[in-house]
Amino acid sequence: MTDALKNLTVPGPTMIALTEPFWQAVESGRLTVQKCNGCGHHIFYPRALCPHCWSNDLSWVEAAGTGTLKSFSQVHRPAHPGWVPAAGYIVGLVVLTEGPTMLSLILPHGDQAVNVGDAVRMHPTNVGGRMLPVFKTTPDMENLEDAP
Repeated sequence: MTDALKNLTVPGPTMIALTEPFWQAVESGRLTVQKCNGCGHHIFYPRALCPHCWSNDLSWVEAAGTGTLKSFSQVHRPAHPGWVPAAGYIVGLVVLTEGPTMLSLILPHGDQAVNVGDAVRMHPTNVGGRMLPVFKTTPDMENLEDAP
């Protein structure tokens, strides 16, 4: 599936000054999130103020790139025509190890079914010529450090 994704003709994310550190990290194969230096919460999606304590003292920190699949949907009729060749793809909510929830494309591990509660690891993937923080299910949480 990852080979088919790189040939899609789909709109990419809009990069602005606030989100630039996130997209630069993804481009280099890393996942970063904001952390509030006031209350200590990790934050995703990027914003100017902490949604927990309203502090503007935020910094970018390296995230583990792991989490748990909270919910998902298999898309058979994409809203954008550029996604039609990949129809049957899975989009899901990932609760990152650091706490925030992130919406992402989900790739199954081999031919295993995707299930709520599955352990996932970020798998930077070329989608339409842009690197995106796609997540791949992994066989079990103990082996996250060994997952490809």
